[in-house]
Amino acid sequence: MSHNYFVYILTNKNKTVLYTGVTNDLEVRLKQHVGNRENKFAFTFKYNCHYLIFFERHQFIEHAIEREKEIKGWTRKKKNELIEIVNPNWRFLNEEIIER
Repeated sequence: MSHNYFVYILTNKNKTVLYTGVTNDLEVRLKQHVGNRENKFAFTFKYNCHYLIFFERHQFIEHAIEREKEIKGWTRKKKNELIEIVNPNWRFLNEEIIER
């Protein structure tokens, strides 16, 4: 049986903040980030960080969590380089993931 777990990176409109997360349902999680209006203490709310710019799929949750931790430990420069491998123009990918 194949599973889908995603490591993803969000940014704000000006692309000055990065947030790295992990989920088993990228579409639902993006909707939660965009619709989060109640938890004013959440990082993504505080910094308006809900634009998807990077994601990768993993079959096992352990691998996804390990990768999330790895990326979170990186410098901003290294995260930028990772994003630019698959998304050189830092296009917002939300509409490709969220079905309306």
